[in-house]
Amino acid sequence: MKKSILSLAILLIAVVGFAQTTSKLISSKTHVKFFSTTPAEDIEANNTATVSTINTETGDVVFSIPMQGFEFEKALMQKHFNSNKFLDTKGFPKAKFTGKITNLSSVNFNKDGSYDASVEGELTIKGKTQNIKENGTVTVKGKTIEVDSKFNLTLVDYGIAFKDGKPSTNIAKTVEVTIKAEYAP
Repeated sequence: MKKSILSLAILLIAVVGFAQTTSKLISSKTHVKFFSTTPAEDIEANNTATVSTINTETGDVVFSIPMQGFEFEKALMQKHFNSNKFLDTKGFPKAKFTGKITNLSSVNFNKDGSYDASVEGELTIKGKTQNIKENGTVTVKGKTIEVDSKFNLTLVDYGIAFKDGKPSTNIAKTVEVTIKAEYAP
């Protein structure tokens, strides 16, 4: 009898533990891109080393972005990006977003479809944290959840500004950020 109760208790703990972990989705593929355009040149960088999670019950969203993971078309652009005059990626190796889906009741993670999502939270880049509110799309396809968002960031808000020299004319004051992430339980 004791053995049966113990077995039942272990099974119950396993089921409860599994149920709790299925509400947390982890990105299997995350792509962060930024694009800057000026009359002098366009700059685009891509990062596929980003990690992200979404808790489907609470709406909590986290992105951890390794700054040295951005890849550029030109090696000199990448060198400038990582330098201490621009992003100082050795001193500030990660950017981080921690926030929440504010219209969670409008997103059904269990039913195929496309849902508009609003997210609020804190974005930290180069040691500077700003509150942001952005919109995106959550697409449910079977067990796969995709998130897409496109928004603009003003560089000076994160301590990135050039007053003179070539960078002041070659780098836009505002950059377009595109995020595409694919999640699975």
